Amino acid sequence: MTKVQYDVRPLKVFDFGATGAQEVLQNVAFILSTMLDSCPMDRGFGWNPDLDSPTQAAKARNAARIIQAIQEQEPRATVEEIRFEGDALNGQLKPIVRVSIDESI
Repeated sequence: MTKVQYDVRPLKVFDFGATGAQEVLQNVAFILSTMLDSCPMDRGFGWNPDLDSPTQAAKARNAARIIQAIQEQEPRATVEEIRFEGDALNGQLKPIVRVSIDESI
């Protein structure tokens, strides 16, 4: 079993033909891009970002929520690290999630 780590950002382009590791990475990116309750057929899909807390508290809460969402919705990916980029003073915290996946899938 070979595990490889990848950095994943919110999804910009969707590949309907993705398979294997690319499919898992795309699924994680889609989770990051989706707010809870925004999918009509699956209201529990996505995650609920903390929008009104101080920066450090928001980072901690968002990291916990992202980990939970990925564990529940894409169990083939294991979250290794979460960091945030963006301008916290202007309310822009964009998650970058490092996941490892089994390349043999």
